[in-house]
Amino acid sequence: MRRPVLHLGALLLPVVLMVSVAVGAVLLTGPGGCPRPPRPYLPGARILAMSAVGRPDGMGAAASRLDRLGASGVPAFCDVTIVLTHPPLRDRVRIELWLPRSTWNGRFQATGGGALAAGEFERALVPAVRQGYAAASTDAGLPGTPKRPPVWALRHDGTINDGLLVNFAYRSVHDMSQIAKQVIAGFYGRPAAYSYFTGCSTGGRQGLIEAQRYPGDFDGILADAPAIAWNRLTLAQFWPQVVMNEAGVHPTACEFAAFNRAAIAACDGDDGSLDGIIGRPDTCRFDPSRLVGTSVRCHGRTIRITSADADIVRRIWDGPTTRAGERQWYGLPRGASFNWLAGTAKPLFGPRHGAPFPVAADWIRYFLLRQPHRDVSTIGYAEFERLFDVSRARYGAVIGSDDPDLSAFRAAGGKMLTWHGLADPVIFPQGTVGYRRRVESAMGGAEATDQFYRVFLAPGVGHCSGGSGPAPIDPLAALVDWVERGRAPDMLPAATTGTHPNISGIVCRYPQRATADRACR
Repeated sequence: MRRPVLHLGALLLPVVLMVSVAVGAVLLTGPGGCPRPPRPYLPGARILAMSAVGRPDGMGAAASRLDRLGASGVPAFCDVTIVLTHPPLRDRVRIELWLPRSTWNGRFQATGGGALAAGEFERALVPAVRQGYAAASTDAGLPGTPKRPPVWALRHDGTINDGLLVNFAYRSVHDMSQIAKQVIAGFYGRPAAYSYFTGCSTGGRQGLIEAQRYPGDFDGILADAPAIAWNRLTLAQFWPQVVMNEAGVHPTACEFAAFNRAAIAACDGDDGSLDGIIGRPDTCRFDPSRLVGTSVRCHGRTIRITSADADIVRRIWDGPTTRAGERQWYGLPRGASFNWLAGTAKPLFGPRHGAPFPVAADWIRYFLLRQPHRDVSTIGYAEFERLFDVSRARYGAVIGSDDPDLSAFRAAGGKMLTWHGLADPVIFPQGTVGYRRRVESAMGGAEATDQFYRVFLAPGVGHCSGGSGPAPIDPLAALVDWVERGRAPDMLPAATTGTHPNISGIVCRYPQRATADRACR
């Protein structure tokens, strides 16, 4: 389907040209024989610079970067970079748009980021251009190292830089979509027939908030392992460290792995299949206290599991609660690795200590405490509860990304697909299931929701990929088929990655599950 905004972008092109000349903007250059698309116009923003560089067969200045990504065979494309600002914020937002010269499939694909980065650039653009998409990525104007630490979060006076936070939370993907559609229309002489967004983790969150805030931007949204309720999730990611801090005990990764092996052995068959995977972590009730007194071999040493170890594991699996016992968010699913969130380290001298997940620790240091150098290893239950309340109250409206009212997205004809690994050790799949249920309540039930939003849960799969279970192979193709041909997917072909031999399978539409004979029931 075509959206009115695509036609509007084409109609604005003459006006954009006149505005650009009138304000004396920097002229577009095009080395490498790259055509010069007209400059775009974006209400509330000012274009600072725009350039275009031809990349014949993916070579040129980007060759070394592309080669590191295994980008051989990238078709010739025009690399368009736009720099804009939102007066009076004084930000400098970079948008990069790759336009295939002769292999364009008529579609636009906006791509999301990861962790505290708004965009992945080459990592996301290479596969998109290979498939014929005109593709875009943005840095949201966040200076410095794209992943961490988020030095951009604080102004010089120590206050939160709300403008850049808004960029990261929701504004920049919307800006990117509006800019890219105009440039595409000018470059090819016609607008993109269909517009898609793809992202996982932070990118998944960006996809959700697009459907919630800007329902007309995309025909299809692929929002995988979305960081729903970011302001609560990031605190839940820090919860394992709080539990260990409070107990004064920091088990090794080897000890944590012993609990997971025992949980898998106890719950493997809950889904009717013995495959070394917990297919139903929601029904797994393995009690970690069953390992108390047993021994495990770790790096040549024999370690006896204590009741303190078991209590730490139980609290991590249960998830964060207030001191009064009220649930605050979900916990690590049984079967998921402890290494990301319950990491520990042993210095040469001194006791073992916690090694927190950087995104969670930085969210606390910069956005909640506004103390970048704070030692978070002292945070216990009382301070955690206070910080959780601050994060929920201060940032929910900005970056919560969990509004279940998708009526405008449905009315615009949009389709959204989400898949999530059930052994995700970073973003808990219970959050995706909980959001889907809330959408059902707001949108008229499961059947009505399935008409425009479908969720797929992948047993044994980790964060965005990996793990011991089969992950969806090409969910974007399924989304395209749904948007353009009306064929809503009930299952996604799946396969493991990095295992020998590879295991193929299917991932079923929620709430169905795959059976041993590869059917969904």
